[in-house]
Amino acid sequence: MTSEIVLIGRSNVGKSTLFRQLTGKKVKVGRRPGVTVGPAKARVGNVVYVDMPGYGYMKGVERKVQEGTKDFIVRSFEEKGEDILLAIQVIDAASFVEIADRWEARGEVPLEAELFEFLTDLDLAVVVAANKMDKVKDPDATLDAIADRLGMLPPWSQWKDKIAPVSAKDGEIEPLKEIIRSRLRSRGSDL
Repeated sequence: MTSEIVLIGRSNVGKSTLFRQLTGKKVKVGRRPGVTVGPAKARVGNVVYVDMPGYGYMKGVERKVQEGTKDFIVRSFEEKGEDILLAIQVIDAASFVEIADRWEARGEVPLEAELFEFLTDLDLAVVVAANKMDKVKDPDATLDAIADRLGMLPPWSQWKDKIAPVSAKDGEIEPLKEIIRSRLRSRGSDL
């Protein structure tokens, strides 16, 4: 039986870099949003890793394309939900709290919180890969704030099965790998 582990998140949060670290497959990455235009896939054992395109505002990309990407992502999760072993929501830990607070100050639900709720409502196993931890000055306070913004009571350390602090570009992804291994063990799958 093949299961999917799907990486999802805003543009430029490091999904493709994390995908490369998890699978060894080289995929195109870039500093500008919209480099990943369709899902990239790589099989590792009995698991297929899927790197979804980024969503949200993308400077220089037509709004119609941005909306189409969002619709594609929503449909993909709704249609393939039962095949998804784990949804990895990748966030930029260095900017997440500031962006979430800006949205909330305007009376809007931050996109990341909306996505987390959407994935949870689909009854998927969801883990938040708090990427770019190498740029964070106070890791515990930042991770507590991330947990809080996503509706999980701090301290974040009680959510180590749901929040994985990582730095994909530095290859520091062991907390996420441990969550994946645990999920595979509970499902009886092999890497």
